[in-house]
Amino acid sequence: MIEVVAELSRGPVFLAGEALECVVTVTNPLPTATSASSEALAWASAQIHCQFHASESRVALPPPDSSQPDVQPDSQTVFLPHRGERGQCILSTPPKILFCDLRLDPGESKSYSYSEVLPIEGPPSFRGQSVKYVYKLTIGCQRVNSPITLLRVPLRVLVLTGLQDVRFPQDEAVAPSSPFLEEDEGGKKDSWLAELAGERLMAATSCRSLHLYNISDGRGKVGTFGIFKSVYRLGEDVVGTLNLGEGTVACLQFSVSLQTEERVQPEYQRRRGAGGVPSVSHVTHARHQESCLHTTRTSFSLPIPLSSTPGFCTAIVSLKWRLHFEFVTSREPGLVLLPPVEQPEPTTWTGPEQVPVDTFSWDLPIKVLPTSPTLASYAAPGPSTSTITI
Repeated sequence: MIEVVAELSRGPVFLAGEALECVVTVTNPLPTATSASSEALAWASAQIHCQFHASESRVALPPPDSSQPDVQPDSQTVFLPHRGERGQCILSTPPKILFCDLRLDPGESKSYSYSEVLPIEGPPSFRGQSVKYVYKLTIGCQRVNSPITLLRVPLRVLVLTGLQDVRFPQDEAVAPSSPFLEEDEGGKKDSWLAELAGERLMAATSCRSLHLYNISDGRGKVGTFGIFKSVYRLGEDVVGTLNLGEGTVACLQFSVSLQTEERVQPEYQRRRGAGGVPSVSHVTHARHQESCLHTTRTSFSLPIPLSSTPGFCTAIVSLKWRLHFEFVTSREPGLVLLPPVEQPEPTTWTGPEQVPVDTFSWDLPIKVLPTSPTLASYAAPGPSTSTITI
């Protein structure tokens, strides 16, 4: 019996373009006092791949290309990291051999380091209603004359658009670096890319300027909505203010929801028949509701979950963020539901039992970008290790 443990040193969340580092430890757990013989593995290899799965009721995919079948899909001696997985493998890195012909005596252990740069051209990790993009690091091990055993380590990949056109500077003096760290060439490139991504995120989300929007229905002005920026990072709060004192139409209640809109591209939309499923789905991540009659000014704060997916667009699906408002207004002009201040004699005042109302909605698009992978790791606390016994 041999135990294989894979540990991600920095957590399970990475930015596309960063280098993933994993330590693979192979151990013969038998105590040294036993008379058992040594254990042996023929080889071990590792590879990162992205699995794509689409809902058949929402997405109409073209038929697969039968001219390029998998190499020996029924063989148990070929390393296919996506064997047994749902969907299709749309992205993979070249496989790397960790070791060959390894023998371990009872109680002996050996560790191997695996490092690979996550492709920039791939989609982000996403589990939606229509499609799913799932990243995994798969480690395959095989004994002699035995089937391959696969150890899969789940990953979460964040994609920051615009880094595809960035080239690593040839002059080392130009690239940002720390004089207190000793890095090899790959480490310098990875550090420079992460620092550049952080600078771009900070520059895009730190600009603040008040944006005002007049909210009106068919009978007049309801109020004014103010927001200080329209670009956010995962983990930030969307803060907005609502001024109802300037409105000519009484607002009885409002709600605002932080939502994502997942939309299948037109060429891949499944045609809707009787009872068909729409190609657009919305997910609410945070919501604020308030009764606001006689309220002059109010505000709200909606947190963007660290576990959510930033906006992105692929050939099959797009994901966008928005603030979805719903207003309940009175049809009666100059509605007053409070008792008069001065009364000639003591009386009992009751409000009206029924108030005719109208409802309407309004959507405000916002942009949500990734955040630091280290910060995003806090959304899913837990050990970054996976274990399998052969």
